Amino acid sequence: MKRIATSFSWFLATLHFTGTISALSVQAQATKPMSNNTVSNALTQTIAQSPAVNPPNFGQALDNNQVVEAVPLIEQTWEKQYQNHLDINFPDQSITVEEIADTLGKITNQTGQKPGLIYMVPRPQQLELVLITPEGKPIHKRVSAANKEALLSLVQEFIQTITHPIRRHTKDYLPVAQQLYQWMIEPLEPYLKTQGINNLIFCLGGGLRHLPFAALHDGQEFLVEKYSLALIPAFKLTDTVYSDLKNSDVLAMGASEFNEHNSLPAVPVELSVITQYPWQGKSFLNKDFTLTNLQWQLGYHKNFQILHLATHSDFQAGKPNKSYIQFWNSKLTLDTFAELRWHSPAVELLVLSACQTAIGDKEAELGFAGLAVRANVKSAVASLWSVSDGGTLVLMSEFYRSLKTVPIKAEALRQAQIGMLKQKVSLASVTDRPNVSLPPELASLNYEDLSHPYYWAAFTVVGNPW
Repeated sequence: MKRIATSFSWFLATLHFTGTISALSVQAQATKPMSNNTVSNALTQTIAQSPAVNPPNFGQALDNNQVVEAVPLIEQTWEKQYQNHLDINFPDQSITVEEIADTLGKITNQTGQKPGLIYMVPRPQQLELVLITPEGKPIHKRVSAANKEALLSLVQEFIQTITHPIRRHTKDYLPVAQQLYQWMIEPLEPYLKTQGINNLIFCLGGGLRHLPFAALHDGQEFLVEKYSLALIPAFKLTDTVYSDLKNSDVLAMGASEFNEHNSLPAVPVELSVITQYPWQGKSFLNKDFTLTNLQWQLGYHKNFQILHLATHSDFQAGKPNKSYIQFWNSKLTLDTFAELRWHSPAVELLVLSACQTAIGDKEAELGFAGLAVRANVKSAVASLWSVSDGGTLVLMSEFYRSLKTVPIKAEALRQAQIGMLKQKVSLASVTDRPNVSLPPELASLNYEDLSHPYYWAAFTVVGNPW
């Protein structure tokens, strides 16, 4: 349906970073020394004082099995990538495994969901996996079969197979989905099960940030059937404060008619559905979908914590002014995104239902993974590729329904995706609601099979999953 996720590169890159990293204020204030890590703590302090522009080599630390030391080095290395891409100077402050584990423990207590943070680092000869849980001690696994060339090639094949129009009624994706699962998830799964982890947060190296993890398969079920999922650029660049959105209002805006783009006939239904019971909110369509109105609504009504935009978007690699969200009478480009002041008060959740990502482009995937940072919001939900109008309408309808009842945003998305893959929801589910009917353009899609990953696996929580 829509085109947004592309170079989310832009999105997450251009808003003022000031105030974005409230995660830093939420991280543990009291630290406990970790066993067998006296040298580790000393090295971590050295790292914290080192210039972020030229971080030490995390590969050497991993080769020496110094996992505690490696984590802040990975964070610094990837932070530098985002800094260079977004042309933003982030605070020169390191983060430790202990602080991460402490934050994850607090989230467990607040939400009843137990998160695990997984770093995936593609290297020329192997894939490095590092798992951090509330238990504190990091777990490191090395997958020699998944050398960088083989891994990234398989990732591209996976995405191309899922999104190919002729293959949307086949299971051609399964062999690749299972191989990727064996490399990326299976080595850590015994620890995930033993510790009762049910929420996975992926912090990824280059070439992996556009992977639809939800569609990885263990031979029996999809990854999303076992865990709620989210993608972050780096832990220190993520606002980790938990907020309950159940009493929030929704500001929903979008367009169905365009001069330069194809029409989006499902948008009026989408806006209507998500601002009806059980949610409260306002919706604005077509001529009322302007930047001026958006800024006025957010400035005047201080209770809009969820912003939903349904429109064409095009996010390209390269300069920020090449990427934009299409409003009724103008384009919001990445380089002008900082002019918006929707962070006062902060928008907790930005939903972009019109999405497309430049699959395979390193700058585009940096933008996608950094979306929440760039948009200066705590969390975002966006899509890795263009999905049909009907599929997006169904997923968004289910996502908002679940968001009222489940403890965290990532679980709401998971429930919507499971509903689609198990064929429990469809366009008929949407029209069963009071005062909702499909436009003639969508009537023929009423019985569309939405169980294929093409329709649901593209959608991703970016940033804070809670």
